[in-house]
Amino acid sequence: MAAIWTRPLSTDLLREVHVGTSPEHLGIEFLEVGDDFIRARMPVDGRTRQPLGILHGGVSVLLAETLGSCGGAFSAPEGHYVVGLDINANHIRAVKSGWVSGITRPVHRGRSTQVWQIEISDEQGRLVCVSRLTLAVLAGSI
Repeated sequence: MAAIWTRPLSTDLLREVHVGTSPEHLGIEFLEVGDDFIRARMPVDGRTRQPLGILHGGVSVLLAETLGSCGGAFSAPEGHYVVGLDINANHIRAVKSGWVSGITRPVHRGRSTQVWQIEISDEQGRLVCVSRLTLAVLAGSI
């Protein structure tokens, strides 16, 4: 399979792009870039828990949107960028501590929209959250 990325992509570049942003503040670490996927992990700690002591669902969505948006941005045609149109998430399992990891892959990469699937799992590989992100592909730059 040929890589879907339309410009150079690496975990180092993803780290650099996110300096000073919410993913960096929440401790998201980019782990792997494959031909058609990006994988990252996030700690379950005081930054990412809700008052009941479990991973905040909104923070899971932030991890999902970060991964899917990175996939969309780096696979968009030259001279285009992506913005989120819709995201949904199903929270399957609570996590109290440790790390969760997410992986994103494209479901659809069209001329005007993209759809990305994101699965978030705990350290035992159990599914925590499944999310789907729809992006608009726009010409120009922000």
